[in-house]
Parts: sequence; structure tokens; C-alpha cells
Amino acid sequence: MKPVKAASSESQPAEQVAYNIQQLKSLFPELITEAERGAVVNVDVLKTLVGDASVTDAVEKFGLNWQGKRRARQLSLTSSMATLRPCLEHSTQWDAAKNLMIEGDNLEVLKLLQKSYSSKVKLIYIDPPYNTGRDFVYPDDFQEGIRNYLELTGQTEGGRKVSTRAEAGGRFHTDWLNMMYPRLRLARSLLRSDGVIFISIDQGELASLRMMMDEIFGEENFVNIFSWVRTRTPAALSQKTKNVVEYVVCYERSRTNNPLLGIEKPAQSANTLLNQPNAVGILTFPAGTETGISDGVTLYPGSFGSSSYVVELLDEVVVQNGRFESPFRLKGRFRWSQAYMDEQVANGTKVRVPTEKLLPSYEKASYGREALPNLIDENVGVGTNESAGQELDRLMGERIFDYPKPLSLLQYLINSCTSADDTVLDFFAGSGTTGHAVMKQNAVDGGRRKFILVQLPEVLPPGGNAESYCKANALDNTISALTRERLRRAAAEIGGEADGSSGFRAFKLDVSNIKAWNVWSEDVPEDLLSSIDRILPDRSDEDLIFEIILKTGFPLTASLERRIVRGAKLYATVGGELMACMAKRITYNEVDILATSIVDWHSRLTGGGEAKVFFLDSAFSDDIAKINMSQILEQAGLGFQSI
Repeated sequence: MKPVKAASSESQPAEQVAYNIQQLKSLFPELITEAERGAVVNVDVLKTLVGDASVTDAVEKFGLNWQGKRRARQLSLTSSMATLRPCLEHSTQWDAAKNLMIEGDNLEVLKLLQKSYSSKVKLIYIDPPYNTGRDFVYPDDFQEGIRNYLELTGQTEGGRKVSTRAEAGGRFHTDWLNMMYPRLRLARSLLRSDGVIFISIDQGELASLRMMMDEIFGEENFVNIFSWVRTRTPAALSQKTKNVVEYVVCYERSRTNNPLLGIEKPAQSANTLLNQPNAVGILTFPAGTETGISDGVTLYPGSFGSSSYVVELLDEVVVQNGRFESPFRLKGRFRWSQAYMDEQVANGTKVRVPTEKLLPSYEKASYGREALPNLIDENVGVGTNESAGQELDRLMGERIFDYPKPLSLLQYLINSCTSADDTVLDFFAGSGTTGHAVMKQNAVDGGRRKFILVQLPEVLPPGGNAESYCKANALDNTISALTRERLRRAAAEIGGEADGSSGFRAFKLDVSNIKAWNVWSEDVPEDLLSSIDRILPDRSDEDLIFEIILKTGFPLTASLERRIVRGAKLYATVGGELMACMAKRITYNEVDILATSIVDWHSRLTGGGEAKVFFLDSAFSDDIAKINMSQILEQAGLGFQSI
């Protein structure tokens, strides 16, 4: 037994221990570090400060270290035993939808997405908890996996609801780092080689985030730290400073030469095409060139211009309706070549000959897009938290979220590096601003971008507007339910029903549909009998189909075709690479017709390509039926797999 001495911390009241630590920290901040049970004194640093020669630098290295880092790294490497179950009742335009809204702990979800979405995401944006002590809802228990997730979210009997942590637990850096580290490691593997990640953060964890990202993504892939002006009316919480900005930290998956592009440059006022190059040239101006010369005027070949610049008209030309009726040539000292002028006109630049001096000028519609400045404010078209609150209030009909990010900020970031049918991921989805912004940006530029959102079903604070809103609209009392509602309303406002670009498929995290063998079983005979049917009794065919899709590497938005043959439900992806038979009973006499139907259907879908066909192992009446099915399919070039 260890004796408790008078000078030991155990013999002192907690207030005194805290006071002593605070005193040490005020004198020597580097002495105090964080451990599993709170702040502790780093003895090695103390020895160094008092000149103890027994301390060496053998284990010292540059980097960010904290209690639990090794375990956090291991968490990102362990596979998930969970699945994602389709929720058609929470989805919009299910069959055509290309977007995903997933309810669940994002650590488990990111693991599940690895096979289907590895290296396929162009942009990740996250707005994680800032670790202020009031918004941290990912306790360490979440790292234990799906069983703990179900308990914390009240989905198992006796479970406790997850809620925002108390103020007393705030700003414990190790908790935040242990939460973020495995999620960012998993997120990196989902990015394409030219992918980009943006992370919103405030000054509290900015330094920690930067060092953690240097380790995960590589310091060479750091892009910038953008300052976003989040408010013009900051709260007077400090007499020293007023915070008006938050930060957006940006990294690439790997170093590229692709710039992050900002807004279009404004139009340039008219400038002369003339200067003093070395040689005289001739430019041909097209019919319809604008001019300010009076209508009905005929201009004849000759010299024009001013004392500074002289041009020569080589063709007779008539002006009508403010335009030259026919092509004409001007000879002079021009800054543009013919080819460059033709290119500029094709890109929307207006070339004019405004006066009878025939001195041509141009006005560009825009200068194109500049690289992003590291200040994001109204000068680049991005609003503040106040404007974000107003736009979301209008959409939802009342105040639901206090501090949503503005649509303009997310559109600005999305527009900076995505196009066409790129995929955008946000695994701290919150109110769903990222999904809304993807839909809106698609409507602006005709893109076909897709979004994947992940949100924890965090229980809403009791007695607030959000709780009453959910009750009035028959929604679950969770943030994820409000996320889905916002997406539905945004889709209805923006449109896109015809092609599904504004629709989304909803999924929820749950334990696997396939029973896991209990290696610690106390009743092996009973467990063996219950394992004959390996599928959980409350699961649908669609639940199992999408687990197969997910764990064989197909996207969750894959289109499915369905058929019924002799009472058996058959499913196939549109490309035919994956097929499944959900028959509950297959006898020897039914094998031939069922196998023939599968082979014929597959041939029409793919023209004879490869495919895997999944069956319920418990469906076969005996081993002979199972072997026959396997052999018929394999002779047709199809893989047989039972579950």
C-alpha cells in the first residue's frame, strides 16, 4: 500500500491542488501538461528548469503530442462492425437522388465510407466543435464503437442521451484532439489526389489544428489560413479585444499547381487599344461593332485619330443603329494582335469605336477569376453570421439555429475548387449549410456536384425553439432531423426535382444486419442454433442490400433494379456488376429456373460482364441446392456468394 504523505496531492483539498497548479503555471507554463485525469506537472521539464543533468533529449522531437494520441491513431485503423440502413421515409427523390444525408457518429461513418468513396471526394468542409466548453458533444465513450453509440443516443434499452458537455469540462485539449485526430486521418483517405479540405475553427484550437494537420496531411500540403469576417457587431466579452473573425484552415491531399479561384474580377472600364509598339499593324473589326457615331454617317478611307495616335481607315463603312454595318480595317500601332482580339471578343469582351476619331477601345465583361485572398468578407460576396441567421430563419419559418454558417461562405469555398460532378463531404453537417450550398451553386452554374453529409443525432436542448419546432412539424427531436428538414426545404426552393440533383438518400448508422458470433458465449449450443439464420429479424431486404453495396465498394447512390422470379426478390445495380437474391427458401427443384433467370437478366444488363451474386445462406434447403446454384452461375461467369 502506498502511504499518503502530508505534502502529497491526495492529502490536500481539490481547491488547493488547483491553486498550486495555477501558481506553477503562472511561473512556468511549460511545466503543466494534460493527462487522462487532468492537469499534471511534467517532471522532465521541471528537472530541465532546475539544471538536472539526468534529463536527455533522446526522446524529444518537433511535433504535437498529447495523452491518448497512440490510441486515437489506432482508432482510425480499426474497421467498423456497423452498417448504414436506408431510411426511405426521411429521403427525397430516392430513386434519382445522388446526394447522401447520413445520421450517426461520424467516426464510424467515415470508416464505413472507406471502401466505396476512397479517393473520390474533391472537397471536404467541416465546422467541428470549437472546444469552447459548450459545444463539445463527442465524448471519449464514442470511440468504443457502434454499441456505445447506440447507448449514448438512446437507441438501446437503458441508454443515455448524448448532449452538449458541461461548461466545467471545457477547453480540455486532449479530448478535442483525441476526437479530431482519427476522423481527420480517415477523411484524408477519402480525398482525391487533387482534393482540398477546409476546416472552420476559432483561435482556441487553431494552433493545435495546424500542427495536427501538418502531421496528417503533411506541412508541404498546407495552403493557407483564411480569415472570415463572421460579424460586424462582436459581443463585448473582453476589455482587451473584440473578435470579428474566425478562421478556415486549408490543406490539399497532395501538392498541386491548381489555384483556389475566387470571384470574377469586376468589369474594366473602356481602355484604348492603341499604344506605341515597334511595328504598325492592321486590325479587322467585325460588322456590328458598336460606336457612338451618329446614324446614317458614311466614313471613307483616310487618316483619323488625334495628335497622339493616328489610325488609317482602309475601307468605306456606314453607321446605322449605333453599329458599323460591315467589316472594316484600321491600320495603326495596336497593343492587340488580330488573333488576341478575336479571342477576347469570343469571350465576351466588347470592342468599340466610340467617336469619329476612330480610336478603338475595349471593355472586358470580367478579368476572369483571381486566386482566393486570405481575407473572406463582403468584398468577395461572403456574409456574416448575422446574415446567415436571417437567411435560415426565412427558409425554416422561424429561428432554429443560433450560429449557422452563411450560404455565401460555403458557396465561395465550393466554387473555388469544384466543378462538374465533384463530390463534397461534410461530416459535421450541423444545420446542413454545406448541402444547401452545393444545391444552390449547382443552380447558379449548372454543375452536378453531389454532397455527403454526416450528422450526429444530438438531442435538442429542452424548452428551446428547436424542440418546439420539431414537435410542431412531427420531426425527431434531434439536430439530424432538422438537417434533413432544411435540405428538404432548400430542395423545394431551388428545384432540381427532374434529375434528382436536389434530392437526397437518408441513411442511419446501426449495427450490422448480419449477426456476429459471440466468442464469449456462455451457451454455445443456443448460440449455434440462433446463428442458423444469420440476418437480424427486424431487418428488411433493402437493409441487407445496401450493406452489401457498401461493403463491396459500390456507392450508396447506386441505382437498383428489382424483379420477382417464382416469388424470389432479385436485385441488381444498373450496371449489373452486383446482384442479389433475397429468397427465403430455395429448393433443389427451383435452382435451375432461378439461376437461368439471373443469368439472362445479367446478360441484358451488362452484355456478359463479370458480377457477384449474393444469396442468403439459410435459404438453401440443402447443400445440393447450394452447390448446383454455385456451379450454374460460375459456368456463366458469375461469382456465387452466400451470407
